[in-house]
Amino acid sequence: MASLKDLRNRITSVKSTQKITKAMKMVAASKLKRAQNAAEQARPYAQRMDKVMAALGQSVIGQPGSSPLLVGSGSDHTWLVVVATSERGLCGGFNTNIVRAAKRRIDSLLADGKDVKILCVGRKGRAQLRRFYGPRIIDVIDMSGMRSVGFADAAAIAERVRVMFDEGEFDVAIMFYARFQSALTQIATEQQLIPVPCPPLKTGRVI
Repeated sequence: MASLKDLRNRITSVKSTQKITKAMKMVAASKLKRAQNAAEQARPYAQRMDKVMAALGQSVIGQPGSSPLLVGSGSDHTWLVVVATSERGLCGGFNTNIVRAAKRRIDSLLADGKDVKILCVGRKGRAQLRRFYGPRIIDVIDMSGMRSVGFADAAAIAERVRVMFDEGEFDVAIMFYARFQSALTQIATEQQLIPVPCPPLKTGRVI
């Protein structure tokens, strides 16, 4: 049976642990709030950029000398699928939902006779996809050493994709990522990168 001194030591240890976990919870809540604010502030800009790029793409359709980034290579045989996931787990269905959406699309492309190359951003995506498409994964971009990811990091990935396109390594590029809706809900989303998608515009003015 534990002595009174042992019980006091255990109580002190538990209280100390409670203080540490409470501090960690406060820090995590603060980081989550900053990330949520950043996502919400960037959303209007991203939505407007989508409209601007759609308008730009519409304006050059059929025009001689138009950039292949806007109008495509003239083929849709080889596809690059960029899958953006996290570096770590313990985040519910975050990674699984992204990979599941990407897998459905990849399987559909392969069934249609397309050639598919996969570029993973984040190790968790590669860990799940390599079981099905190992040889098709051309690389994984490891972000584990970064404390935070910013525009420069995204621009470096975009530049790599652009160079691959210029060198004729693929015809169409799409990306799968988690679109932020709330702290508890992120929606697995597919977005075409190259050529720029040109849906019919609802308005003639985007700027």
